[in-house]
Amino acid sequence: MNPIHLETLLTIVEEGSFEVAAAVLGISPSAVSQRIKSLEAATGRVLLRRTNPVTATDAGEIIVQAERRMALLQAETDVALGRRLARVPLSVAINSDSLATWFRGVIDETARRGEAALRIRIEDEARTLALLRRGDVLGAVTREHTPVSGCESSFIGTMRYHAVACPRLAREFAAGEITWETMPLVGYGPNDQTVNDAMRERFIDSHVVRARVSQIPSSEGYLEAVRCGLGWGLISKLQARELLKAGQLVLLDDKPLDIDLYWQRWRLESEVLEALTRDVLDAARALAPSKLGKARDS
Repeated sequence: MNPIHLETLLTIVEEGSFEVAAAVLGISPSAVSQRIKSLEAATGRVLLRRTNPVTATDAGEIIVQAERRMALLQAETDVALGRRLARVPLSVAINSDSLATWFRGVIDETARRGEAALRIRIEDEARTLALLRRGDVLGAVTREHTPVSGCESSFIGTMRYHAVACPRLAREFAAGEITWETMPLVGYGPNDQTVNDAMRERFIDSHVVRARVSQIPSSEGYLEAVRCGLGWGLISKLQARELLKAGQLVLLDDKPLDIDLYWQRWRLESEVLEALTRDVLDAARALAPSKLGKARDS
C-alpha cells in the first residue's frame, strides 16, 4: 500500500473531515478523495464512512492502527537520527481523576526527557479501552485487566473513592432531613461509571435522582462543586484528604469504593513507549504505595 495514501487515511480519521485533512496535508480536497479511492481499490474494502465527522469502517480501523504504529516507529527513528526538534507523539487515554493526581508525575518525567509529545484523551476509566482498541491511543488507564488484542496489561494500583458532601448537606443527611434519593448529586458526565457504581451500592434509583444531578466534566471543577455544596459526590482519597482534614468535606458513610486500575499499551518494540510505561508504574506507586501492588503483566 502506498505510504502517502496511508498517511492521508490517518489524517482524515484524526481530523474527521476530508476538507480539514486536505488543509493539514497541503493538498486539494479532490486529491485527498482520489488518494482514498486508490487505497480502497487496492484493499478491496470501503475504509471510511462518509459521515460528519468521517469515521473509519472496521477494515479502515485495522489499517489506521497499523499506520499509527508505523508513524510511531518513524518518529522514533527521526529522533534517533538526531532530529531533536521532532518529538515522538504519544497518545494516551486516561480518566480525569488520575490526570489531576498521580499522572502528574508522568508528565514531569516526559518533560524532563524531552523526547516525546503527550496527547492526552480524557475518558472514564471504564471506557478508555475503546480508544485503545480502535488504535486512537497507544496506551490507556483502564479498569480492565484482560489485555486488548496486540496489547499488554499491567496493574498500577487501586483508587479509593469516598462519598462526601459539604458540612451543610452532611448535617441535613445525618438528621434525616434529606436522603440519598433527595440529596442533590454531582456527576462527572453522562457516562460516569464511578458514580453509577456508588449509587448501585447504596440502592439509589438513578431515575428518581436524575433531575437533581449536576454534571461537571472536570476533576478540579467536580471537587469544587462538591465542596461548595452543589451536591454530594464520589471523590478520590488523594483529592479529598486535605479537605476532609480541614472540615470542608465530610464523609457520608463508611463504604469506600475501590477501583483497580491497569495500564494497557501496545505490544510494540519502542523505547519511548517503554519509558512511558515505566513512568506510569513509578508515578502511581510513588503517590500511594500502601494501596499499590506488584505490577503483573499479561
